[in-house]
Amino acid sequence: MVTTIVAIMLGSATPAQGSELKLSNVRFTIGEMGPPRKETRFLPGDIVYISYDIVGLTIDPDGTARYRMAMEISDTSGKVYFKENPRDQQDFVPLRGQVIPARAFVTVGLDQPPGQYLCKVTVTDAITKASASLTARFEVVKPAFGIVAVHPTHDPQRQIPAPSTAFVGQTLYINFSVVGFERDPKTRQPRVLNEYQFLDENGQPILAKPIGQLVDRDLDETVPIYTLQFALFLNRPGKFTARITATDKLANRTTTFDLPVTVLPLP
Repeated sequence: MVTTIVAIMLGSATPAQGSELKLSNVRFTIGEMGPPRKETRFLPGDIVYISYDIVGLTIDPDGTARYRMAMEISDTSGKVYFKENPRDQQDFVPLRGQVIPARAFVTVGLDQPPGQYLCKVTVTDAITKASASLTARFEVVKPAFGIVAVHPTHDPQRQIPAPSTAFVGQTLYINFSVVGFERDPKTRQPRVLNEYQFLDENGQPILAKPIGQLVDRDLDETVPIYTLQFALFLNRPGKFTARITATDKLANRTTTFDLPVTVLPLP
């Protein structure tokens, strides 16, 4: 199980000095920047994104925030699967303020045992020495055919995380992976049809037929997962759904994933 914790500094306009340090607004998200994910059950190969707010962290008059962060992943019996000792962090927060959005994410190993897990994140103010923690519970289920690690980015290189809310004229790159597929006994290749359809606010398909992409060749026999991407150009405002459907032609199984997308008009 691979884990990472990061803080994204986007301070608000409310004074921070004198506030009690706390971690609030804890939620699971689709990708690093949302939207909220209601489902807390994850397949092996998925990524658990946990977003939260750091409230009351000391930010110097020059806009510097100094703190320590630590994270631990354990099961409900107390067995620790990962522990990251406190790391010194320093960020430039020119807007200062009281609320700093942050996130943690956990990549679930393909061989991770099924069960309930706890992710504990602790933040310590380097100036006041005050500490605050959060604990998020999630479940890893048995391996199965599914769509995992869905996350939008601003770039095709998958380096710049993006929310699924954007402005007219922008392009979102929707990244995802597929796990649990069968392989042909002779060719040792899968045969999975990946389809992309877009729904309007009423849940009606926008395209006459989905865009199809077949994965049936050039996949390393030792790799039990593959990753794909499609570009979504945002040409008009509204609320939409990007629906990903994967059909394993060899096992006759189908799975879907819906990503809400909001397109805002230009100011």
